[in-house]
Amino acid sequence: MLARRWARRPGLETPSGNAAVSARVRIRGHDAVLSRSTTYMNHSGRAAVALRDHHGVDAAELLVVYDDADLEIGRIRIRERGGAGGHNGMHSLITALDSEEIPRVRLGVLGRDRDSSDLAEYVLREFHPEETEAAHALVEMGADAVETVVSQGVAIAMNRFNGRSALDGADDNA
Repeated sequence: MLARRWARRPGLETPSGNAAVSARVRIRGHDAVLSRSTTYMNHSGRAAVALRDHHGVDAAELLVVYDDADLEIGRIRIRERGGAGGHNGMHSLITALDSEEIPRVRLGVLGRDRDSSDLAEYVLREFHPEETEAAHALVEMGADAVETVVSQGVAIAMNRFNGRSALDGADDNA
């Protein structure tokens, strides 16, 4: 959902290999490239390598935003680095970039019925009606978190967003 929000922006480009689409933007006065992988999640490392090579950035200069079915719906968790934590997309990125020094924003999508369904099936289906408000609020809070990381750094974003729920209300100073 967050990638779809950004995909509406003008000026999308496709780096080499068609593994991702991206757009150059300014976020709170800072140049940035917003990108969405066009590969399956388990192969998202291909997209990261294409972006790294196309834009000439290091792994630590990337910011990966992804849904996490182990984090309660509406919650955000920001980290400067770390392992894959069982997430196949992050495993692909870490392996392809040969680094765990990848900042990330995890968006919680753990909701009703998670324990009773296959993970792939779970993350691809629509949210239950009572979860829709949390999902939409999460997209907005996720966008605020990304803007904060880009403009003020990971540490400030972690302090501002970690432990909060999108349903707690927006931080007007974000």
